[in-house]
Amino acid sequence: MSKIALVTGATSGIGEATAMIFAENGIDIIITGRRAERLNILKNKLQDKNVRVLTLCFDVRDEGEVKDALGNLPKDWEEIDYLVNNAGLAAGLSSVQDGDTDDWNRMIDTNVKGLLYVTRAVSPGMVERKKGHIINIGSIAGKEVYPNGNVYCATKHAVDAITKGMRIDMLPHNIKVTQICPGAVETEFSIVRFHGDDVRASKVYEGFDNLVAKDIADCIWFVVSRASHVNINDMVVMPTAQASGSIFHKK
Repeated sequence: MSKIALVTGATSGIGEATAMIFAENGIDIIITGRRAERLNILKNKLQDKNVRVLTLCFDVRDEGEVKDALGNLPKDWEEIDYLVNNAGLAAGLSSVQDGDTDDWNRMIDTNVKGLLYVTRAVSPGMVERKKGHIINIGSIAGKEVYPNGNVYCATKHAVDAITKGMRIDMLPHNIKVTQICPGAVETEFSIVRFHGDDVRASKVYEGFDNLVAKDIADCIWFVVSRASHVNINDMVVMPTAQASGSIFHKK
C-alpha cells in the first residue's frame, strides 16, 4: 500500500511543489488550503502522476475546521506517514510601535497555532502506529531577527522551539521530526507580506538569484527519503547570495 503525505498550504509555493515531488515519487497526497479552486487544479495535476489525491479545504487558524477535516478522514486516508506543516505567512513589515495588530494575529494564528492544531490532529495516529515523520517549515527568521521582522521572526522562533520540543515528545514513539528553514524563496510570500503590492514584492528578489519553491521541495524529499535510522533534525537553506536574514550580495 502506498504511503500517504499531508501537506498544508498546498495551493501555492513550497506546499504545491512539495505535493508535486511526493506525487512524482508515488506518495498519495492529502492537500489542504483555503482556496478550493486552486486545490482542485492541483489535484488534477497530481492525479496525472498516478497517485491518489484527497483535497481538504479549511483554514488552519480555525481549530474547529481543523478538527472537523482531519478528524473525519475516510478510512483509507487515516494512516498518514508524512505531515508537512507548510501553511504560514508574513503580514506587514514595520516596527513594533507602528505594527498592525491584525497582521500580528494573522501571523500568530497561522504560523504557530495552525501548526499546533494540525499536528495535534495528526500525531496521535502516528504515535499509535509507532511510525511517521513531521516536517515543519520554519525560516531563517526563526534563527535570527532582522529589522521590522519582530512578530514574524517571533512566530518562526516559536516554530523552532516547538519543533525541538516535538522531537523530544515523539522520540519514544519512533517518529521523526524535522525543521526546514529557508532563506529568500520567491513565492507568494512577499506579495502576501505587502498585502498584494506586486511591485514592492518584486523588488525583494531583485539583483540576486533567489531560491524557488522546488529547491525547498527537493530538500523535503531528501529528508523524508533517508534510511529509517537517519533523521535530519534541522536544515537551513539559503541562496548562495544570502548570508543572513538581511545581508545579501546583489549585482
